[in-house]
Amino acid sequence: MEADWEFEIGADVPIIDAHWESLVDLTAHPEKVTELPEAADFPQLADALVRLNGPHSAVRTSKCDLWPVDLDEESLDADELDASPGMAEAAWACYIDLTARDPQRWENPDTIRQDCVALCAQLRLVSLRCCRADLVIRRAVVAGGDALGVTAYLTACSQSEEHAKNVLKQALHAFADSALAVPAN
Repeated sequence: MEADWEFEIGADVPIIDAHWESLVDLTAHPEKVTELPEAADFPQLADALVRLNGPHSAVRTSKCDLWPVDLDEESLDADELDASPGMAEAAWACYIDLTARDPQRWENPDTIRQDCVALCAQLRLVSLRCCRADLVIRRAVVAGGDALGVTAYLTACSQSEEHAKNVLKQALHAFADSALAVPAN
């Protein structure tokens, strides 16, 4: 699986709001994952969210979304998705906003960078083509004030929307496995 990370911190870039009005706290109430419209029709997203918020995870989630990629408006580079020519005819994508379970963990840019590097290394070990994960480090608003967080974008492609959706399902599973494998030092 392809994976990369970057910092995107500045005045005019998105931030992660870990306490937004409609937050469903899956760390305290994993059963409420069914209340998320994004996860209702996509059980693999629901499963990934529950696992990422589980007691053995170093992270918690705050927002997510899922959508078919409109290839008339957005082009895909088959090489960046580790896809053969002709395999990027349809695509699905999602994002998951992550903050550290311990709010002080990601106050330091070097710590969050190290965690993203480790997660990308784990993801690259996964034998899964036609998909990628992009980890974007952003400023985050958490219970203790400001910290850093990660927006994880997962994109999957194939020859049809249904096949692309199936690849995304596998990518979500691999992402949750890999995130849980990163030590929570």
